[in-house]
Amino acid sequence: MPAPYAAMSESFSADVIIAGAGMAGATLALSLHHGGLKAILVDPQPFASQLEPTFDGRSSAVAFSTFRAWDAIGVGAAMRPDAQRIDQILVTDGRRPGAASRGQTPFFLHFDSAEIADRVESEPLGYMMENRRVRAALSAAIEQAGIEVLAPARVTGVEREPGRAKVMLADGRILTAPLVVGAEGRASVVRQAAGIGVIGWPYGQSGVVATVKLGKPHQGVAHEYFLPSGPFAILPLTEDRASLVWTEKTDAAEALRGARPEVLASLLSRRFGPFLGKVEVVGPTFVYPLSMQLAERMVAPRVALLGDAAHAIHPIAGQGLNLGLKGSAALAQVLVEAMRLGEDIGSEAVLDRYARWRRFDVIAVAGMMEVFTRLFSNDIPLVRAARGVGISLVNSIGPARRFFMEEAGGATGDLPRLLRGQAL
Repeated sequence: MPAPYAAMSESFSADVIIAGAGMAGATLALSLHHGGLKAILVDPQPFASQLEPTFDGRSSAVAFSTFRAWDAIGVGAAMRPDAQRIDQILVTDGRRPGAASRGQTPFFLHFDSAEIADRVESEPLGYMMENRRVRAALSAAIEQAGIEVLAPARVTGVEREPGRAKVMLADGRILTAPLVVGAEGRASVVRQAAGIGVIGWPYGQSGVVATVKLGKPHQGVAHEYFLPSGPFAILPLTEDRASLVWTEKTDAAEALRGARPEVLASLLSRRFGPFLGKVEVVGPTFVYPLSMQLAERMVAPRVALLGDAAHAIHPIAGQGLNLGLKGSAALAQVLVEAMRLGEDIGSEAVLDRYARWRRFDVIAVAGMMEVFTRLFSNDIPLVRAARGVGISLVNSIGPARRFFMEEAGGATGDLPRLLRGQAL
């Protein structure tokens, strides 16, 4: 039998140092806390600034399995008032928004949560939440749990030694722990310090994001349709608002960033058509360059990568955050189980379990998003015709529709306990 897990050495600052207090990093810290491991969060941004409306204008489609994980670590109840159920998704390959709902095109795909209600305990297809609302709930839970947060504090380097890792901060402080997690985004200092390269490429496109008030109720329906310039999504939020996400060439997207509200509203009305009533822009417009970036490895001695530090994908199907939060649940389970077995949680044997668990899913989702991006971000007539037929074919096959709905909800595969709603 393995020896009981030794108490954290007094020479260690924590069991795990997490660089990056974003949604994936904060969720990991809470999960580890509930499993009995001490984490320290380090982030270059003051925690309070991450909650401001101007910090992150995006909203995220959150899989119902992710919400189960948040419930299991005690933060889901605080999020639900700001979570909008997605009960239907309508995908249209046409030149006018809402064409499928008005019967003007045969090329559409309709997902309805009622079709899989008996399999997923009446869960919706997912939830839409503004990122700043997610951050606020996670921040409150971290404060209540007493998890140490160093912010603003910037990681400048990581040194790995036998039995521990040393994290250097810009202010001269040095932290030590058996394990360092890089969850600080695409330009991860932890990843670079570990000598882990990346594979990726820019798309020459940017995602334009804005929040609007709708003139008619959205009824929990998410719309995604494919215009000549690229995909355009209308994603339901609470209070009959919607998050708009559309793809433009980078130059055109940057021009929209500074557009006057009335100009933007006029542009959106032409894209929307009349089926959701008058559109009123609320808040600023955000522009995010789009690219694919995958780390060559998810782990190195004393280092694990999480979220965008490990994999950054196109938002075309809204799977980026869910991929990161799946990683949080898997890494937390691996580390807590290792701790209970008395293992060194930063050892290569332990970290390899996390990498093997997540590798296939990450590559599969990234590959699928790449195919979707290439297929749906062009206006070549032959390609449009082929994808329209493909959409219609999937829509006509019930088992195929139900598989995609369950996959999007995160209910398939070898799920970590948290994603099944179970405590660690």
